[in-house]
Amino acid sequence: MCIGIPGQIVALHDQQPDHAWAEVCGLRREVNVALVCDCGRDGAREALIGGWVLIHVGFALSKLDEQEAQETLAALHAMEEVEADVALFLGAGEAR
Repeated sequence: MCIGIPGQIVALHDQQPDHAWAEVCGLRREVNVALVCDCGRDGAREALIGGWVLIHVGFALSKLDEQEAQETLAALHAMEEVEADVALFLGAGEAR
């Protein structure tokens, strides 16, 4: 199963200009933001902070607005009840 999960960009990576830190379900993860940011343009990296992105295998694939991010997270949490793989992905613990 392939799942993209919303994460909120909370900080920029100090040494890698195309990487940032995103909070995903309460955990910070390093993500590559090259697909959603023209990181060489003045102010583009800083504009990511506080924004929401859809993350898959360490890459931010697209930007989301907060409402869409919250709706997607709610749907994933609902799926967690029936799909053990989703629970593991969300960091909820052991597969049932």
